[in-house]
Amino acid sequence: MSTDTHAEQAPASPAPTLPSHTVDAIKKFVAEHGGSASAVIQPIGLAGVRITLVGADGILGDQVVKDLATANAVVASFDDVTVSEWDRAITSIVTPRKGHFQKMAGWVARQTRFPKARNER
Repeated sequence: MSTDTHAEQAPASPAPTLPSHTVDAIKKFVAEHGGSASAVIQPIGLAGVRITLVGADGILGDQVVKDLATANAVVASFDDVTVSEWDRAITSIVTPRKGHFQKMAGWVARQTRFPKARNER
């Protein structure tokens, strides 16, 4: 009778491949917006996972990847990008670009009944 003290280990899942267009876009964003950024990782359903970037200057940017493992791997590949949450520290520095309100609002942005965004006045 033998005693086997080694537990079987499950095969390790392969590391996700980093989408080159996403990595290049984040590099460019960080370089253009203060040299560092915070990333908020948000699952958005079947479309994938959104990596919302907040630059050191407060400008917003985003990229969408296929899954959470890829999003975490992309963010971990940068020394100057930190994972964050939508908390007071992040939301207080966010300053959307001029025209961001209209881009996100679509047809509503052309209405005269709604007030303008604070950075569009």
